[in-house]
Amino acid sequence: MSTERKRSTDVEFEQVGENDVARHLRSHPDFFERHPGLLTHLILPHDPGDNTVSLIERQVAILRERNRKLDQKLRELVGVARANDVLSRKIHNLSMRLMGATEMPEMFLTIESVLQDELGSDRSVLVLFDTEPGSEDLFAASFVRRLSRKDPGLELFQTFLNAGRPRCGQIKGVKRELLFGDEGSDIESAALIPLGEKSAIGFIAIGSSEASRFHPGMSTDFLVRLGELIERGLSCAA
Repeated sequence: MSTERKRSTDVEFEQVGENDVARHLRSHPDFFERHPGLLTHLILPHDPGDNTVSLIERQVAILRERNRKLDQKLRELVGVARANDVLSRKIHNLSMRLMGATEMPEMFLTIESVLQDELGSDRSVLVLFDTEPGSEDLFAASFVRRLSRKDPGLELFQTFLNAGRPRCGQIKGVKRELLFGDEGSDIESAALIPLGEKSAIGFIAIGSSEASRFHPGMSTDFLVRLGELIERGLSCAA
């Protein structure tokens, strides 16, 4: 900006007097509604009268709203910190319990117990791909389901299997029957956890009788860690 233009602009601003400001405010009574931030920079007397609200009261209201939002944000951060602390303890407990299981039958029982204790599952299934049944099945009972990766029933799960990420949501019909059998007729929602890259080893299905227990919007960070730990535990016990 040239010196002459800057001086011209300064003169224009200097020519705007108090009366001009007053006229503008009278013509635009909603000015401070549209520019509430200006109120926090003004020095105002407090003489509202009987039926009016002073600008200083308006300032207080704005500051209270800001404080309310900051308080809400702080509560959210505290909630996240507490949730992370709970998650950390669960991961630690899970790691310790899996480390204590050295034989496959014991590993199966530990995994099933963890899913009940840490996730409150009503029914859970460990699906293993392309493995031959062994004596450990006597210990695992119905918890372990051995299927071929090419099993026709798994076509309904191909998107999940190829994605290699946990999936949560309601489960019904053929999918529920394949995973949980006739005894799982009360299962309404489930969390599916892949084991290995693109579910190379298999996956875990955790079922709940509550339709809202596992839903697509929930965080899956813990489920990812859970899958990684169980995959490693199965590899070490194999």
